Order: sequence, then C-alpha cells, then structure tokens
Amino acid sequence: MPLTFDDLVHRARALPRDGRRAILGVAGSPGAGKSTLAESLVRELNGTGEPWVAHVPMDGFHLADAELERLGLRDRKGAPETFDAAGYAALLRRLRDDDPVDTVYAPGFERVLEQPLAGAIPVPPTARLIVTEGNYLLLDRGSWVRVRLLLDEVWFCEVPERERLRRLIARHEEFGKSHEEAVSWVHRSDQRNAELVAGSRDRADLVVPEPALPRPTG
Repeated sequence: MPLTFDDLVHRARALPRDGRRAILGVAGSPGAGKSTLAESLVRELNGTGEPWVAHVPMDGFHLADAELERLGLRDRKGAPETFDAAGYAALLRRLRDDDPVDTVYAPGFERVLEQPLAGAIPVPPTARLIVTEGNYLLLDRGSWVRVRLLLDEVWFCEVPERERLRRLIARHEEFGKSHEEAVSWVHRSDQRNAELVAGSRDRADLVVPEPALPRPTG
C-alpha cells in the first residue's frame, strides 16, 4: 500500500522507547518539503495535550554573513561548508544525553534577515522526540558523519524536480528576491547543493514520496 502521512505519524510516535529520547532527522534537497513535514509531524504528535515533541532545524547553524564574507563564501551560502556542522553535532549529542532537569536552547534562523538567532528554540526535559531537518543529515564527509550517527532514523523527502524548483523559486521571491534573482540563485547555487543532497538519498532509512508529504501552506 502507498505510504501516507498517517503512516509517518505512527512511525515517528514509535521512535522513543523505554522512556529514552529519540531524534528523527528529515533530509532532502532544498524545496523538497522538509520543514513542512517536520512542522506537521510536531503539530500532529503534540495534539492538544502537553507537548512532548520538539522541532530543532539545522538552519540555526548557518554561519553569519559576516563570517561568510571573511571566508569568501558569501555566494555559496547554503552549501555544506557554510554551516557549523560540528556545532550542530554537539547540540544533537547534548539532546541525546537527555538532561532530566535543564532546558536546552537551540539556535533558530530568521528567514527575513537570513541570519541565525542564538537561543531561539527551547527544548524542555519533557521532550521525548526531537524532529530535526536539513539538507545534509546524510552527508558522508566531515562533521556531517557525526550528525548521522546521532539520529535514530533519517527520512528523505522526494518530490518531482519541476515542482521542487517551482517551490524554491517562490520561496526566494517571498523573502525579497525578484523573479530573475530567484531563478538565477536557484540554478546557480541551490541546484549544486540539491545534486549533492540527492547523492545521499540511498543512506536514508525511509524515502518519503510526494503523495505522503503534507502540502506546503501559502
């Protein structure tokens, strides 16, 4: 039978075992619907009761523009080397250690400013499932290898290429780029990253096809 969103909810709910905190990774190329899936899972699993699922995106580990300028990487923003992968792995390790007392604060990412924000996401001790999402969770180089080892499962979102590109261009336009600027950025920078991410697909525990993905809003 075809995979459904309800199947994904049931699978995610079963990940924490014996009271131990679990971390679910959601990977995929830019525009594949990772954030929408992660947010939908968290909303569905938390329901109306006490929240027990937290959403911690990888995007908070973008290097700031000032550092990208210093490194000569400003025009490669979004590529693997423009993230603090070691810092991300360290946060996942801290979350996995599951301190029964302290809230862990994770960085967020401000889409309008396109900058990371320190301490923006609280993860309370009561969180039993952490849903994290990003492009490079399955990458097999550098500190990204440590990231994969800290995740109980990684799911790979897959949508038809034409639809993925349409969504990505629309996202860049929403946050201030002209249509021409958005198309140029998608085909020059995002597409190189997408090809790299696509090469990691076979390392996923589950490939999630478009029909099982919730529809993006807006």
